[in-house]
Amino acid sequence: MGAKSMSSSRKDIGKFPWLRISFTLVFLAIGAVLLLAQEQVFVCPMDPDVRSNVEGYCERCGMKLVSGIPDPAEYTLDLTVSPQILKPNMPATFDFVIRDPWKDRPVKKFQIVHEKLFHMFVVGQDLKFFVHDHPVYQPSDGNFIYKIKFPQPGMYRVLGDFYPDGATPQLIAKTVMLPGTPPPPVHLMKDYSSKTDQNMTVELETDPPQPIAHTKTLMFFKVKDAQGLEKYLGAWGHMLAASDDLIDLIHTHPFLADGGPNIQFNVIFPRAHTYRVWVQFQRLGVVNTFYYDVPVEDLH
Repeated sequence: MGAKSMSSSRKDIGKFPWLRISFTLVFLAIGAVLLLAQEQVFVCPMDPDVRSNVEGYCERCGMKLVSGIPDPAEYTLDLTVSPQILKPNMPATFDFVIRDPWKDRPVKKFQIVHEKLFHMFVVGQDLKFFVHDHPVYQPSDGNFIYKIKFPQPGMYRVLGDFYPDGATPQLIAKTVMLPGTPPPPVHLMKDYSSKTDQNMTVELETDPPQPIAHTKTLMFFKVKDAQGLEKYLGAWGHMLAASDDLIDLIHTHPFLADGGPNIQFNVIFPRAHTYRVWVQFQRLGVVNTFYYDVPVEDLH
């Protein structure tokens, strides 16, 4: 029956040449649509290696995939701290202004990344003071405000993570100095020991066991009592790695995670130094913060 119907159709096409032209145009149109669909690629702005031919969200970090990411351009982050003369435990205010790289104009439009417009980390010189929080956006000016207290004199590194509309995600560090006698130099030793915070216990292993600078280190975190593990700010975990001299600051999210006990981060440490690595996981509505000290060597 199928062959007979096909034969009849071919005879009809022979009688009416315009049918052949119509079918040809339809086939060409379908081919063009398929080719266009194959050429259109949607990319994650945060993890550019995550790509798809269809719209959706990044399976790794949860950000919306976009088509046609602009070329990277580094924006400027201005940080004003008041009062100008700071003292330990004195209330202070951060005022962040982001400026575009072309005309130095304040930026007022931002994309939401992990449920927030601006992620801020503050790390003290002694590597004991750690803050991960979110300055408040001021719609009238486009700046971000945050209230903070510094516990002691010394250097503090402030890392801003934000995503200007029409650009690429930005990661910019600033330095704040508190007058007075700074804490003594930090000497970190390897610490992969099991850690317990409010309602979780976490263990760490790395591959390779001895991380090497400029190469990928796989960091495997095993969560005990994983039942009730939840996404925190749209991700299964957040990590900040800081070198012991506070020159290098790395903010990243899990490479592999599914809500179970095993969470993998991939990190490329830029130098042979010891890094303090903070990780944050949420369980039953409670955010747990852990830190590990990871020595990194050069390739011998």
